Amino acid sequence: MAMNEPQISVQELIAKKSNRGLLAFTEKLIPKILLLIATVSVLTTIGIVFTLIFETVTFFTEVNVFSFLTGTEWYPFANSTPTYGILPLVVGTLKITAIATIVAVPIGIATAIFLSEYASDRVRRFIKPILEVLAGVPTIVYGFFALTFVTPILRSIFPEIAIFNAISPGIVVGIMIIPMIASLSEDAMSSVPNAMRDGAYALGATKLEVAIKIVLPAALSGIVASTVLAISRAIGETMIVAVAAGSTPGFDWDVTGSIQTMTAYIVQVTTGDAGYGTTIYYSIYAVGFTLFLFTLAMNMLAQFISKRFREEY
Repeated sequence: MAMNEPQISVQELIAKKSNRGLLAFTEKLIPKILLLIATVSVLTTIGIVFTLIFETVTFFTEVNVFSFLTGTEWYPFANSTPTYGILPLVVGTLKITAIATIVAVPIGIATAIFLSEYASDRVRRFIKPILEVLAGVPTIVYGFFALTFVTPILRSIFPEIAIFNAISPGIVVGIMIIPMIASLSEDAMSSVPNAMRDGAYALGATKLEVAIKIVLPAALSGIVASTVLAISRAIGETMIVAVAAGSTPGFDWDVTGSIQTMTAYIVQVTTGDAGYGTTIYYSIYAVGFTLFLFTLAMNMLAQFISKRFREEY
């Protein structure tokens, strides 16, 4: 029996031991590398937040906080008495967000229902890449699409609409966030167990009734969370509104004329002649911090909804 046992050389033993040592070293090194990468991400986020806070505090040493939060006039470039009331920019941002939500939510959820409940595998493989391409189009392209294509169509139907308005960029922002709502909602609907569908079919329900009364309520937490995240994306959109919405802040709800959003104002200042250390320069940090609070609140709301209303199967 001893004669049939395989012979292992000293070199092979050394090689095996070296391989085990290398494997053990790699197993110890990889977690440290991953921790370092995660730490860099966290520190970057903390650095951005602290920069926003520091520069915003500097701005508020020159501008009254109460006037900034409650003022209805935003004229930072006025020669005599500049005014820094954030409400016109907030209203402009909400106009775009509301129009985008009205456009995106019904289309996005309807697309998700179709992909989840009606589409065959072949159709799904055809439509999903189109949605992914739509999500990958640069926003500057969307902006010029809104200005040169959507706006002329709207003006041909409603001549009172100005060249720069809130409707056109709002519609295009809605088109931009449709893939986010459709994809995430479809994932939530697809995770609903087929047993629930089969039970409804056994009771005589139609495909539409199953989609509306069974699948949609079961996936509600994911659908609502995707909608909130999409709205957050619409709030922070920059290039579409900078190109097609105009640069006229106003504290009203008129959507046919020129407006200005918080992101569009930041673009205007950073591409203009505002000097470093001026009040106008620091105002972009105050506006940016306000925008950060908006998006943070929306993301926290999405997480709360996802945890609070998640169905357990």
